[in-house]
Amino acid sequence: MRNRCIVLAIFIGICTFVGLNLAKSGDNNGYAKAERGFGQVFEPQTDSAKKGAAKPAKEKAEGKTAKQSPTPEKSKSIENLQNTRSTVAAVVAPDNAPVPETMDSTHIKSQKDVYMAEKIDNLLRRFKPENAIILMVDAKSNEIIAWGERKDNAIQSKPDFFIRNTFPAASLAKTITIAAAMDNNRYSLNSAIPLIGHAHHLYRNQLRVPANYHGTTVEMQDAYAHSYNPPLGLIGMDVGAKKLKDAARKLGYNMNFAGGIPGRSSFAPPDTGFALAEASCGFTDATTLSPLLAAAQARAILMKKPLEIPWAGNLKGYAPTGRIALDVGTFKENTYYGLRQAMLRSVTHGTARKNISTKHMARKNYQALNIGGKTGSLDGKSPKGRYDWFMGFAQSKEDPGKAIVLVVLQIYDNQGLRPQPTTQVAGMLINYWAHRYVTNKTK
Repeated sequence: MRNRCIVLAIFIGICTFVGLNLAKSGDNNGYAKAERGFGQVFEPQTDSAKKGAAKPAKEKAEGKTAKQSPTPEKSKSIENLQNTRSTVAAVVAPDNAPVPETMDSTHIKSQKDVYMAEKIDNLLRRFKPENAIILMVDAKSNEIIAWGERKDNAIQSKPDFFIRNTFPAASLAKTITIAAAMDNNRYSLNSAIPLIGHAHHLYRNQLRVPANYHGTTVEMQDAYAHSYNPPLGLIGMDVGAKKLKDAARKLGYNMNFAGGIPGRSSFAPPDTGFALAEASCGFTDATTLSPLLAAAQARAILMKKPLEIPWAGNLKGYAPTGRIALDVGTFKENTYYGLRQAMLRSVTHGTARKNISTKHMARKNYQALNIGGKTGSLDGKSPKGRYDWFMGFAQSKEDPGKAIVLVVLQIYDNQGLRPQPTTQVAGMLINYWAHRYVTNKTK
């Protein structure tokens, strides 16, 4: 719209300029040469002006050439032209021009993987989410290799969001539910779950399954991959609050970590009722999750190991400075396998399929990796806005030792400009990592 206004104003100015001079060409026989520059008018050569040109050189040198007083019509033309020029200038250079964001690469150069850190920073500056945190972890060592944060529309030099525990977990909480269901041998990935009503809503009548139900069903792995709410609510109500809390603890919820790094993530479902179903499918902002803990959960599932918070030697106060064992227990081998398969299905068949694909990844990179993840989206209050999550992993098929864990969280105003989808950002980062370290044999 701004560009259209500029073009329109310039066009009006040119038309006014040409029109004025065409009108004068009918009233005057000759013109003197116009001075250079936009907005200058042509002066008619009258007899007196010609006489002035013949004055002695001495008088001209003293600056005593005669000047005519402009006529009223001429004064009005000059005023109109000056107003047009002022209008164009005001459109081209508004009084409140945006201040360009200052580039500071200090936090990039200090990171473990400068190439990935620079890529993250470029994406944050390109897509301009109001608030966002991106965290990349080496799956084998559990060391943070790259990160980037944007808060209040500005790139941050410190990852303040790492340890924040005010972010709603949204559908990432569904991981708790299927973990509890499989660890207690109540369900398998292929278990058929009733699907009543709209898949992404949650109403009480969707949780009332008739005794002889013959309606639509969905496998548990697909309910997780597509982030369906009613089936996960039914599973949670059947498994029960106690088993859900036990599974949540193994994933790091309701724990106080050393130094408050990260903050305590909360999962507190009631024993019965509709609120239990809400907690089971993440349809509540009462269940919270920090980005560091989300990364720890994805790594534990990928590596089939007990939970361990990602660390970094140069991020004191924002991450542990070394590896710390946590006494949270482990899932059964089959549970880890089931969780991993469910996350893989989210990318191949579920909510992450559209953007974590060859649409945003080179085909050779996509085919060289096993990529899994979980998406989530919910409104929150601190900061206020819509929360879009992706937590997941990418692992080389040829060399499983090459693997990363990735967490992307973007927060934006529902009434404002939405950034690029979180899964698209994740796909672009995974593609860049694969190009550098998996498919590019020269590296």
